[in-house]
Order: sequence, then structure tokens, then C-alpha cells
Amino acid sequence: MRRFNLAVLAAVALASGLTAVPAQAHPARPPGLDHCTAGACHFDVPPGTYDVKVLLGGDGASSTAISGETRRSLLPETAAAAGERVSRSFTVNVRTPEGEPTGPEGTPGLDLVLGGSAPALADIKVTRARHPRQILLVGDSTVCDQPGDPYSGWGQQLPRYLRKGLSVANYADSGESTVSYLSEPRLWATVQPLIRPGDLVLVQLAHNDKTTDGATYRANLETLVAGVREKGGNPVLVTPVVRRWFNSDGTLNNGTALLVNGLGVDHPAVIRSVAAAEGVPVVDLTARTKSLVESLGVEGSKAIYLYNEKRDNTHTSVHGATVYAGLVRDELVAQGLVPAGLVRVG
Repeated sequence: MRRFNLAVLAAVALASGLTAVPAQAHPARPPGLDHCTAGACHFDVPPGTYDVKVLLGGDGASSTAISGETRRSLLPETAAAAGERVSRSFTVNVRTPEGEPTGPEGTPGLDLVLGGSAPALADIKVTRARHPRQILLVGDSTVCDQPGDPYSGWGQQLPRYLRKGLSVANYADSGESTVSYLSEPRLWATVQPLIRPGDLVLVQLAHNDKTTDGATYRANLETLVAGVREKGGNPVLVTPVVRRWFNSDGTLNNGTALLVNGLGVDHPAVIRSVAAAEGVPVVDLTARTKSLVESLGVEGSKAIYLYNEKRDNTHTSVHGATVYAGLVRDELVAQGLVPAGLVRVG
């Protein structure tokens, strides 16, 4: 049974049931908890980047996870023994719209939700982040902050792997191709001015370029790379996650799985080629996800995608998005794009 212990502090021992306890003997309620109700916290802050420090734990054993805004995973489930207090911090991006750029605005301010098997929050503090590093995401529905269960994009789960000082600004949007992302004013024209010198900008667009010819697809990727560099950012091209489309021999060696469109454009190959020509790092998520899905097999890989829920072999479950976000984290660290000290292992 789930339990929620809000601001569980040290018990005051009474000498007897009739003994009066002076007011000052009762520990004061931490002021941060004034922003919280059972299971959720709200802070009236303007758009920006914020550091959140939480103190987890209660009288009993607890296990707490934190999500926020549009279902973003911000802190993985963290255990605390009975009476123990565990301090954790993370940095979160607050924006409008708070989820997909072409979606609803959402609620103003910062909203956090407590989850886990036995959540307990003892204190919380939110402050404006000073000089935070930022990862911006440009992508489609396999990356975006999906608004509802059971869907989740890997960009929605990436923040859980990052420590204080590094935030994710997810501007991926469902249904977008390189063509539409560049042409829609709420997308690239809005995102590019937000890029600051030194920001990482991860670009994964391919799933919806079904009718984009090779020359146009390549040119669009080059335009995105140039636009990031124009602002002093660091572009990173990401090959698309595979579709769960098996051959009879248990492999994914077909155009549907590996995103070769109807015109014969091999999207991952073009991305690798552009990255090599432009001197841009590439996260080969196609290769990584292909290897993982094949290793899990036809049955085991169903849990990564939404096959059981929706007969969907393209979009990922929360579990699958979390696994894929972990692959992205591993590549960013391995290539020296993100310091190892700014990521969480679990």
C-alpha cells in the first residue's frame, strides 16, 4: 500500500500523557513544505531554470521518486531507512508551453509530483539556477514530453539521469519531420534564439520524414547544425530509435525497423554522413536500440514499446523510454559531451 509522509520529523517524547510540552519543543515545519500538499508541490515561479533540493525520508522506511511539469522524470526512486534523511538535488527547466511546443500551455509555475512505493518528503527548496548547463532536444514523438500514459519519449526520462547543474529543455514535438520542424514558427524559430553558448543541442528527426527526399533531408540537417553553431551551441546528431519490426530470423534488418523511407532514403546513414562531414558528434541510437531490441527478442522487446497496450511498435513505454534515455546518457558521457560527475548511474 502506498504511503505518503509529509514533513515527518523527530517525535517528541512525553514524560506522561498529562505532561504539557512547551511550544518551542515542537520542531517547526520547514517553510518549503508550505508549497506542498499530500503528494505534490507547486511553486509560483516564472519560466526559467531552477535548482530543486529535496530532503527525503520519514519515520518509517520510504522510497520516493519525483516527476514534474508534463510527466518529466526528475529523480529516480530513492530509498531511505526509517528515520533516515536523504538529500538529493536536480535542475529543472520551467517553460510555456510546459510540454510539447505545439501543445497546451499547461499550468504556470513549477509543479512536482511525488511517486515511488512509499514516498516521504521532509523538506524542499527551489532556487533560481546560477549558470546551469543546458541540453536542448529537437525531435519527434519518440523524444518529446508525452502528455499522457502510457506514452513516454526518451527525452522525458533523460532528466532523471542528470544531477544539479544540468537541465533538459525538451522541444521535441509529436509528428515532426525535418521539414515541419524548420517551417513551424513554434519550433525551430522559437528554439534557436534560446540556444546559449556551450549548450548541447541533440537533434533526432527521421520518423516522420517519410516523403522527404535524400537531398532535402541532408540539407535540413545541415541547416539545423549551422543554426546551432550560429548561436554558439554544440550540435549533436542522434540517429532514430528503431521500430520493433522483426524479420523471421529475429533480426531488425529491414527498412521499416531501420527507418529507410519509401524513397529509399536511409535516414541513419544520412545522419552519420552529415555528422562526419560537419565534424559533429553523433549518438548512434539506431545501432544501440537495434542491438538491445534484438537481444530481448520478439517477446521481451514488447515491454520496451507499446505493443501490449496499443499494438504500437514505434512509441516507447515509460520503461522503454527510461532504458533508451540511459543509452543516450551513456553515449554523452563516453564521448565527453557531458561530465561524468553530472550524471546519475541509476
